[in-house]
Amino acid sequence: MDIINIDQHIAGKMRKWGEPAVRISFAIIFFWFGILKPFGLSAATELLKATVAWLPFGNPDTWLLVIGWWEVVIGITFLFRRTTRLAIGLLFLQMVGTFMPLVFLPEVTFQNGNYLLPTLEGQYIIKNVMIISAALIVGGTFYRSKKNITR
Repeated sequence: MDIINIDQHIAGKMRKWGEPAVRISFAIIFFWFGILKPFGLSAATELLKATVAWLPFGNPDTWLLVIGWWEVVIGITFLFRRTTRLAIGLLFLQMVGTFMPLVFLPEVTFQNGNYLLPTLEGQYIIKNVMIISAALIVGGTFYRSKKNITR
């Protein structure tokens, strides 16, 4: 077996297992981080409460429950291919709120007001760009060209 065949073999395995691996990773992360919130065990609790405190409806404790259970649902729906589209939609809605501290709490998310120096909280939020990118890739696996529809 030459190097090109080995490379093609590995790429084929990555193509086969990549999408399920990302879905399972999403399921674990969203379920785990989400379930911590309703029980007041999340390290993000104070950041989340500070972010939603300005909303004209609900209170931070209610939002903590809603967002926590929302994330649990995202995690569960990523477990099943049939509900992955729903999971991606819920994820994108959740991501809107996730980026809010960058706008509404810059004193918490950036060092000394310098937008090039995120704090640990800011880095935690900014890494969600990768989650969005991975969700786009997973979502793209649902539509194949007409040549590949025989599956």
